[in-house]
Amino acid sequence: MSYIDFMLPLSDKRIMENRRADHILDDLEQMIVTGSFANGERLDEIRLADHFGVSRTPIREAFQKLASTGLVEHRPRRGVFVVEPGPLELVKMFEAMAELEASCGHLTAKRITEPELDALKQVNDLCKQAVVKNDADRYYGYNEKFHHLIYEAAKSSYLQGLAIKLQKRLKPYRRMQLHLRGRLEQSMSEHEAIVSALSAGDSTSAADELRGHVAVQGEKFHHLLTHLHAKS
Repeated sequence: MSYIDFMLPLSDKRIMENRRADHILDDLEQMIVTGSFANGERLDEIRLADHFGVSRTPIREAFQKLASTGLVEHRPRRGVFVVEPGPLELVKMFEAMAELEASCGHLTAKRITEPELDALKQVNDLCKQAVVKNDADRYYGYNEKFHHLIYEAAKSSYLQGLAIKLQKRLKPYRRMQLHLRGRLEQSMSEHEAIVSALSAGDSTSAADELRGHVAVQGEKFHHLLTHLHAKS
């Protein structure tokens, strides 16, 4: 523990620990999806703590969050192991996500209120600012909120729960494809079409735009992995 950490109030220390765990989580997600850790490989808590220059606490917290997304699993008395879906399973997951998003969009176009639509437009404006700054990670954060607002406005708690669960599972893959050249601008254009359809109350167009928005993410991620594997 550093001197600065020692001098911080407990509440500030906790905030810093949470931020460290989130940064470590992002790095571990990227390492897993890019193949730095093989499927079935055991993650060494002590070695990772040394690698990131932190105590074991934020590493354990990152493990817990990874387990909640399904990228790792805790095996009693054995440790934490990588569980990465294969290419075919990923394709099926993106297909399912596209249909869930389309269903949410179809309902949301019919049920969204003016305040909800205003909130969606405000978040979309934040997405635009992230695009201008070419900040893919910040964009993904706002993008995640954008989609959550659509799920919520569908006013179907069951559908919302399914969408959030699968979105969380696909998070590292959806976020990673945003780093492809031109993808941020393309994604933003797709957002504009989605907002336009929802504003018009056009349920068919809203469903189609959201389905295409997610389907292309799976395609982009596949292209990115192919590029990375070609370089390795």
